Amino acid sequence: MDRKLLKPSNINKLKDIRTPFYLYDMKLFRETVSEVVRLSSLYGIDVHYAVKANAGKPFLRHMASEGFGADCVSGNEVLCAIENGFSPDKIAFAGVGKTDREIETALKNGIFALTCESLPEISVINELAGRLGKKADILVRINPDIDAHTHKYITTGLEENKFGVSGHDFDALTGLLADCGNVNFKGLHFHIGSQILDVEEVFGLECRRAKEIARYFEDKGLEISHIDLGGGLGVDYEAPDEHPVPDFEKWFRTIAEGMTGGKRENPRYHIHIEPGRSIVAQCGSLITRVLFVKNGIDKTFLITDAGMNDLIRPALYGASHRIVNLTAESDHEGDTAVYDVVGPVCESSDVWAEGISLPAAMRGDMLAILSAGAYGQVMASRYNLRDLAPAVWLDWNGDEAVLSF
Repeated sequence: MDRKLLKPSNINKLKDIRTPFYLYDMKLFRETVSEVVRLSSLYGIDVHYAVKANAGKPFLRHMASEGFGADCVSGNEVLCAIENGFSPDKIAFAGVGKTDREIETALKNGIFALTCESLPEISVINELAGRLGKKADILVRINPDIDAHTHKYITTGLEENKFGVSGHDFDALTGLLADCGNVNFKGLHFHIGSQILDVEEVFGLECRRAKEIARYFEDKGLEISHIDLGGGLGVDYEAPDEHPVPDFEKWFRTIAEGMTGGKRENPRYHIHIEPGRSIVAQCGSLITRVLFVKNGIDKTFLITDAGMNDLIRPALYGASHRIVNLTAESDHEGDTAVYDVVGPVCESSDVWAEGISLPAAMRGDMLAILSAGAYGQVMASRYNLRDLAPAVWLDWNGDEAVLSF
């Protein structure tokens, strides 16, 4: 979080906004995008933003204007990307359960590729493309059987997984592609998981497996022009202020060296990646107020007005987000206390953090739950019929915050 936000004059601008709300830092976002654009050009790797991470219009429009492609996982995401300026020929559409209507939406809009995740899906796309008199451009998602060293709920590249085609179906896939006259096979797609921090080890292995599998299919007579390595670069949830922009350099370099030996001239494959979390996570915070300070026998609880319906990651994954008391820190109070910070939802899993030290808090203090720009607002619900937390967009005029709604 930009420490300028802790100026009393900036905190005062937030005090009149009804909580909870998401606060998005556009300055940090633009800096992050600029770094990705620089590296994309340097290494010759195409970038498709994973819309599922955050579909905020200011984010989407800026990335589209910078030439990003879009990685979509629903028909509505495809339409959203187009409406916000992404060129259809830079949109990839993945997902294990595309409906006929969604497939037809993609075909009619002429997107870059449908990423197919099973043999039955290829057959259905072939049939629907024939009915529409079109040729469907497809990538085939492959399970490389790689452990991404991350949470089991966000690991997607193992052999037994609902995503993609596994090795036991490779021969059948080759035959099916030969029989489908209404599809144009463009290449392979890989995605092994999210929040990956072992960058060189895990992505280096992904590159090696991708090349091995590509050669297998080439030996079977298939032409592969594109390889999409998915996303998954992790962010620092523990110390976001120290690493507001992830180490994109290491990620791009690892992929470039792994796939092309670092050479840009006449690469064998056109390489794509699909970052989402790494671009937007650190740009967003969930702002909430303390409703009550409740003293127990052994614990003191801060009960907030934001709950798991607003940001489900801690309840769903056991995820940890750093918490800042904006009110206390802006007033430079010195006393601290240990708290369990919890939400108002009628579930025992509605807990933000246990046993953390914060500046002494009182009713009405504003807290910021950091690194909430990815998989926060997009996953929100109205459980308990609670209102959805809106977005507030933060920019800067010198040290002064400028807010828009």
